[in-house]
Amino acid sequence: MSEYEVIETSGVPIKAWTRGVGVEDAARKQLENVARLPIIFRHLAVMPDVHFGIGATVGSVVPTEHAIIPAAVGVDIGCGMMAVQTTLDATKLPDDLKKLRTAIETAVPHGRTSGGGRGDRGAWHDVPATTAAAWKNLAPAYKAIGDKHKHIGKGNDVNQLGTLGGGNHFIEVCLDETDHVWFMLHSGSRGVGNRIGTYFIELAKHDMERLARNLPDKDLAYFQEGSKHFADYFEAVEWAQRYALTNRQLMMDAVIGAARKHLPRFELGEMAVNCHHNYVAREHHFGSDVLITRKGAVRAGLGELGIIPGSMGARSFIVSGKGNPESFQSCSHGAGRVMSRGEAKRRFTVEDHEKATEGIECRKDASVIDETPMAYKPIDKVMAAQADLVDVVHELKQVVCVKG
Repeated sequence: MSEYEVIETSGVPIKAWTRGVGVEDAARKQLENVARLPIIFRHLAVMPDVHFGIGATVGSVVPTEHAIIPAAVGVDIGCGMMAVQTTLDATKLPDDLKKLRTAIETAVPHGRTSGGGRGDRGAWHDVPATTAAAWKNLAPAYKAIGDKHKHIGKGNDVNQLGTLGGGNHFIEVCLDETDHVWFMLHSGSRGVGNRIGTYFIELAKHDMERLARNLPDKDLAYFQEGSKHFADYFEAVEWAQRYALTNRQLMMDAVIGAARKHLPRFELGEMAVNCHHNYVAREHHFGSDVLITRKGAVRAGLGELGIIPGSMGARSFIVSGKGNPESFQSCSHGAGRVMSRGEAKRRFTVEDHEKATEGIECRKDASVIDETPMAYKPIDKVMAAQADLVDVVHELKQVVCVKG
């Protein structure tokens, strides 16, 4: 018996790795809408963390021929994970980890205040030299994109490079199955990626205005390869993905630097992973060159390392891909939400959250209730549903969690 279920549609089939976790009706409807598009190649692949998303379904792998759907990529372009192994043993950690959490919070701007404008705690006010140096490699291409699309160049950019953001973005100190310390974080291309995504989603809708009546959902407007804005979007989205990779590396360097000041001497281990889970790439599948959009999914080619995080109170996993062709060599990007942020805030209390994150040094106040572990699917069920997509290399349990 195959590990995936097939959902037949009026378009291409949907292959869903959702045994034991299911697909909510709203997400299923979104997936069926995507499956009906004429640009979809072969089938859609759905990961076990699937849930309803803005524009397109989170936890979906969308293969397209000669076209890109900007809303399927989304506005958190290049969002992803980074994890670094260390030689530090858990017995060397201090009993009280609050100073370590505070040091990380001081080293990496996080969250959002002042409406994201002047005084925002989540952005640099004096850009560090390391960030300025990294920006020099990104700035020329950014300027070229902004020269063609003026709106993109107006807003936060270098001042958010090396910063965490808010929502479900986080930094964690974790222990693996041998009690060695890891640093792990989750973030993407920040405000500039959001600006690029939002701008091109609206541009695609405008470009397809005459054909919109044939779309099952106007958010699924797409650029055909060779059309006026396809090349510009692909250039911009690839740039945002580079920004995101750089953003995670800069933050990880800052986290390691902060940890070195508060922990006994340690070295970095052999394993480090920096992977996207919201992005588009040109790939070869089933004998064809196609564009693969992973909206909340990680590439899991044979032997490729990826990261599947749990919630604030659950384990996370370093995985090695099995290269399953039916999933377009992909796996889930996390546990996946089972309820909206608003529903989580209505349903759970600070006391509930404190109990769920017992033993973890993290914020335990009303502002993080929307990220409480109960708002997510059980990570063990998510992992069981994709046993034919990845092998587990390391299991990580957080002892410190910094949320935006």
